[in-house]
Amino acid sequence: MGEYPVVTWNSYSHAQRRLPPKYRLAKDLPHELQDRVNALPQSYRDSPQAAALFEAMMDEAMDDELEAPPISIINEVTDEGAPPWEFVYTNQMWYGEGVPPPDIKNLVSCGCVGRCDPKAKTCGCAKRQHHHLKQYIDNGTIPKDWKGVYDGKGCLQWFGVPIFECNDFCGCDEDCPNRVVQRGRRYAVSIKRTESKGWGVFNGPKRIPKGSFIGTYAGELLTVEESDHRGTLYNKFGRTYLFDIDFHHIGADEATYSVDAYHAGNNHSCDPNCEINACYINEANIEKPLLTVFTKREVEPFEELSFSYMGNIDDDAAKNAKANNDAVYAECHCGSANCLGVLFS
Repeated sequence: MGEYPVVTWNSYSHAQRRLPPKYRLAKDLPHELQDRVNALPQSYRDSPQAAALFEAMMDEAMDDELEAPPISIINEVTDEGAPPWEFVYTNQMWYGEGVPPPDIKNLVSCGCVGRCDPKAKTCGCAKRQHHHLKQYIDNGTIPKDWKGVYDGKGCLQWFGVPIFECNDFCGCDEDCPNRVVQRGRRYAVSIKRTESKGWGVFNGPKRIPKGSFIGTYAGELLTVEESDHRGTLYNKFGRTYLFDIDFHHIGADEATYSVDAYHAGNNHSCDPNCEINACYINEANIEKPLLTVFTKREVEPFEELSFSYMGNIDDDAAKNAKANNDAVYAECHCGSANCLGVLFS
């Protein structure tokens, strides 16, 4: 009688790595439900049923964060039943034309059993993280005795540095401390209509600690050439959610890729409580991180969640933005004490 082959995690993961990577194409972004609702009378779109349908749509889309609390729609300001129906809730990147698929063949993975130790010299993921943090350790931003980018509660300890999480081909458990983003959001949030800034994302009833993962700035992953083309059009009618992937650690003079989150977005603040950080999971290409949102300070119950659309700008940059003729620059209504008076609309 023939013997059955012995299957180990290493043999299984190696076989999976040889298969084509799974990813989503921007041309397949769902729109049937949105088209149907937009064809209905305004009276329906302003009804409570529309808000319930919108919530159900988001809940169904959260197939990659099954334990995340549901997202609620709240409007105590206008008669709108829900945000505009061009919105597609997603935590995924949708690859545009000309963007190569995820590079999993060159992806570094660990063979750890159980939970990874960030100080272990045998953990491939820890070594990759340490390699990319060396410059921050050398300049004193991160202490030499660092114990992982996350603390024991899964909170990010340093901002402005790349995050390298364990991936689908690693041998460690799903509760490994180096798997935070991929486990999804833990805190309840709502999409709420504001008086002067349209729809925004707000915290739920619990205080959120500093360094907590909130979500992904997701959308269409574009070549920078396509992004520039869209940006020219967006600037003229005053709305853009383009985010060039040009983090310092990538080292390139110009971005290669950009994310267009036209169909979704948090509100801006000149004094934001959230920050976007580059995170790598199932991608070896350093130019294609996930854009992950973490709280940069403690967030109070029901406080609005925001980040800066303008990046780190000063008063002179704000004055130049105000003088620009493009409609994409608008008056800021964030209400913070240090408001610069302008933002990308």
